[in-house]
Amino acid sequence: MTLILALDFGGTKLAAAVVNAASSQKWLGYERRFSPGNGNASTDLEIMRSLIHSLLQGGKPAAIGVSFGGPVNATTGTVRRSHHVPGWENIPLQQLLAEEYGVPVSVDNDANVAALGEYRYGAGQGHDSLFYITVSTGVGGGWILNGRPWRGAEGMAGEIGHMVVNPNGPVCLCGKRGCVERLASGPYMAQDARDVLEKEAPRRQVGEIIRGLVGDNLQLITGAVLSEAAAQGDELAKAFLHRSAWALGVGIGNVANLINPQRFVLGGGVTKAGEMWWSVLQKTARQTALPEVNFEIVPAALGDDAPLWGAVALAEEFV
Repeated sequence: MTLILALDFGGTKLAAAVVNAASSQKWLGYERRFSPGNGNASTDLEIMRSLIHSLLQGGKPAAIGVSFGGPVNATTGTVRRSHHVPGWENIPLQQLLAEEYGVPVSVDNDANVAALGEYRYGAGQGHDSLFYITVSTGVGGGWILNGRPWRGAEGMAGEIGHMVVNPNGPVCLCGKRGCVERLASGPYMAQDARDVLEKEAPRRQVGEIIRGLVGDNLQLITGAVLSEAAAQGDELAKAFLHRSAWALGVGIGNVANLINPQRFVLGGGVTKAGEMWWSVLQKTARQTALPEVNFEIVPAALGDDAPLWGAVALAEEFV
């Protein structure tokens, strides 16, 4: 049996899986673990090694495909940095893994890899142009154009998360104001909700459902908590989800005007926020795009595993 090892270094979690290259539609093994809150590149690598050891049980894959949550030089397999985990600056991940396991390795940005996964195995099948967007810890995008990944001149194509949609908005980690990621991602929504509840709730009596869900421990607020609170009718939670969907919808509408892909495929935890989020997103994207520009916006078929399946597709080039 020819094994392919797929790895996903996410912003908050690490995952690994193995498939049989001859029938790569079903995991032979799958391991997943959350990153420690105070972790760094070294701890991520140690956790991933333990996942790999558990999966391989002394065996050896024919090739390794890697999805990484941050900018990557796909030609050399060098990680430029992680926006969420320290210590990843200019780490030659492809070289490290190739030397350690003695097999060919391919590394790329998680959104690019997820786009390839959805194109090959998921919601992008049958379409030769698509833009995959992940809306989770951050917001990123990956292109498939004319049936092939398109990374741009230096591998930075698809960064819709740092498209500015509100120049007067809050400051993003990247230094700009009003980026899609700053308005739409789960951690930023949670941060802003905490700020409102800490500063204004005593006067305005807002967010009572949010408070109830976290037992008044505001540090426990997450994007998922806001989604649940919104479903239960919390107005503050609904306002942040509306803002998230609006910001991403503006970004999608502008991208549709510029590149005109057939399909937008959306994955990541925030996309599970419910019907209201999707409705606002669809409406805003249509309003932003020209009426002559036709496109579809659909949920990812592979869910959180899209980057892993894309990693399989990367590794298949060597098998």
